[in-house]
Amino acid sequence: MNLEPERVITSPARTARRLRRAAPVLALVVAATSAAATTAVAQTGGTASGRAGGTLGATVGRTVGGTAADPVPLAGCPSPGRVKPTVVLVHGAWADASSWNGEVRSLQRAGYAVRAVANPLRDLTSDAETVADFLKTVSGPIVLVGHSYGGSVITNAAAGVPNVKALVYVDAAAPDVGETNGQLSGSDSDLNGDPATLYDKVPYPGAPAGAADLYLKRKVFVRSFASDLPRRTAVRLWATQRAASTSAFTTPSKAAAWKTIPSWFFISTGDRIITPSSQRAMARRAGSKVTEFKGGSHLTLISHPEAVTSVIGSAVCSVR
Repeated sequence: MNLEPERVITSPARTARRLRRAAPVLALVVAATSAAATTAVAQTGGTASGRAGGTLGATVGRTVGGTAADPVPLAGCPSPGRVKPTVVLVHGAWADASSWNGEVRSLQRAGYAVRAVANPLRDLTSDAETVADFLKTVSGPIVLVGHSYGGSVITNAAAGVPNVKALVYVDAAAPDVGETNGQLSGSDSDLNGDPATLYDKVPYPGAPAGAADLYLKRKVFVRSFASDLPRRTAVRLWATQRAASTSAFTTPSKAAAWKTIPSWFFISTGDRIITPSSQRAMARRAGSKVTEFKGGSHLTLISHPEAVTSVIGSAVCSVR
């Protein structure tokens, strides 16, 4: 399988120019980032068993004064009259559905149905069942997207739901059967330290024996979890984080939907929580279409939603 980089995009403006030429492409709108910002995205290819064979999907908008205006229609995605997929977004630990606000805004402006659903963060089995129950209420094809621990959830939730046509992993875990989310952070993850220095541990009613809620400590959240966000933003997100049960990280996966459903992987090279080396290994075995974002953090979905939406666009364009 070829995982060599196909191209490097070094700035938001250059990203927009290149995405306009990409195919298949998608009429999405993305809020422009500052012209002073510099990012790099490496799109890497390779499929397994014919999965994830599409090329880069575009998320380009016409911008006026740094604000996204009317969407630029781009050819290559399903023509008018075709059923558009619904995009379902699943957040990870120490976050909530609002972490997808940038992606939701872009997708809605482009006319796509999108839902960012609540992830209970209790244990992998019941969390996946909760998301699967929601998926079964959605008519038509679904592009299912997971961030962080949400990747483990979508890996299980999509199993047995035939409407799920594509999986997108955003700085996420993609476990095989029997693996736990906690095993997949990577040997060089900042979460490998002494738990007493990483988490505030809090009991909760009805917890299984030995389980407790975990909150990331402020220093860990700001320096490791949200390291590319402005400090004030990172501190606000730390203060409003949702706790995750220890059971969420220790429950073995019962399914591996990426074995049968095409998948895409968005990997931030600056992720200190689920490290790039771990994500690359998971993407390789899944035969995923891989995009590497140069820099970022575990919260690139918040700091650079336009880059994440681009990869979601690739998955949307694959649905026929």
